Amino acid sequence: MSMRLSTVILPYLRWHEGGRSMWQRAEQLGFHTAYTYDHLSWRTFREGPWFGALPTLTAAAGATDHLRLGTLVTSPNFRHPVPLAKELISLDDSSGGRITFGVGAGGTGFDATVLGQEPWSPRERADRFSEFVTLLDRLLSEDSVSYDGRFYSAYEAYNIPGCIQRPRLPFAVAATGPRGMNLAARYGQAWVTTGDPKLLETGTPEQSVQAIRGQVEKLAAACDTIGRDVGELDKILLTGFTPDRLRPLESLDAFVDFAGKHKELGFTDIVIHWPIPDSDFAADQKVFEHIAMEAVGQLG
Repeated sequence: MSMRLSTVILPYLRWHEGGRSMWQRAEQLGFHTAYTYDHLSWRTFREGPWFGALPTLTAAAGATDHLRLGTLVTSPNFRHPVPLAKELISLDDSSGGRITFGVGAGGTGFDATVLGQEPWSPRERADRFSEFVTLLDRLLSEDSVSYDGRFYSAYEAYNIPGCIQRPRLPFAVAATGPRGMNLAARYGQAWVTTGDPKLLETGTPEQSVQAIRGQVEKLAAACDTIGRDVGELDKILLTGFTPDRLRPLESLDAFVDFAGKHKELGFTDIVIHWPIPDSDFAADQKVFEHIAMEAVGQLG
């Protein structure tokens, strides 16, 4: 299978002041999927413009024809599975079945306390993630669900007519730890990683590749435990968080070299951030578009 190239478009522009055109340009450039972050704010963008993920994706669905769309990623930080499932089914419908649901445990930043709650412990975060994914799987697959869990409940939650994509829209589960890997193996149509965060500041590109190789092996072990072929899962690398995070977008050759090393690890999808001037994701737009148009052909 040839490697696919996708992008992340952060929702910081007003729709009629550049927002719409980025999603349409992503389709013109041939990206497989265009994702957006599902945050209420994010790092250096916290005090600036930032729009909601699901309304943005709904608008993008109406502005494009065949580009796949998705969250990368949604988390339990400020979401409840019952209303979220209804919104995802509606989004899947309005897009004509073009939605991928990226889901993760969530970080410890602003979104984790924005509703006024105390930060969750790592154990509680993992527990919530497990229950969140498990309940969403049912809500998106069954006509009616009642559930009484530790963190989430549902009482006669109807989701008719369900997703266009059957039995439900695909899950891309972001995970690096053992419990998250188990969720990816059990519920995921894809697995997502950003690499090893401990290596971002002080690691080397070679160490990063080895760490990601270890993650792929852990995913395979999790799949083997439940009798699933790890080859059934797409493997998605969200770039920008490895020690060489700036290099892949410096040139076409640099990107092909970077992507090729990860293709050898079994990755099926590479995701690059749409350039944003004066930010962590600053890059030359012309180089970015050159990569979008030419890289997949060179990777084979």
